[in-house]
Amino acid sequence: MYDIVIIGGGPAGGSAALYAAKAGKKTLLLDANKSMTARALMWNHYGVEEITGPDMLEVGKKQASKFGAEIKEETVTNITGEAGNFTLETESGATYQGSHVILATGALATLAEKLELETKEHREPRMKTAVVTNGEGETNKKGIWAAGVVAGISAHTIVTAGDGARVAINVLSEINGERYVDHDVLK
Repeated sequence: MYDIVIIGGGPAGGSAALYAAKAGKKTLLLDANKSMTARALMWNHYGVEEITGPDMLEVGKKQASKFGAEIKEETVTNITGEAGNFTLETESGATYQGSHVILATGALATLAEKLELETKEHREPRMKTAVVTNGEGETNKKGIWAAGVVAGISAHTIVTAGDGARVAINVLSEINGERYVDHDVLK
């Protein structure tokens, strides 16, 4: 059983996986390899002169893997169960168990709608549906969280990456029973 399963390997999902794995949680990232970021070029990331979307995705996955996140190319088709005991079913027929789930499916809200999560109209151009979350990123189904574009956040990769980290920190805080903080310092 995984502590946290993240669905979607774009900036929000990758960032969530990095924080979860670095915190020592058993982390699984399921990526359908459909991220909009794979077609992007970014000149507007603070601290980064220029990066292509494919390079950003590769670096993010390497960072998460370095801390122990498992990454699998899978398309999740359904989630059953309840908080603490979810089963994720995939297109390939594989199943995975997790205590908490973070949806980071970008512009794709199909899975959220299938799960009957509360949705609203997205505010971003060309985006249709966003998942409604509370101030922490949790949806109306306990234990299922949403981060990034699918949660109505701006489609800018620097913003979605930050939101993935924010939601992961909130999940980690719930798991640990106290506010989770991750600050590395120079030695």
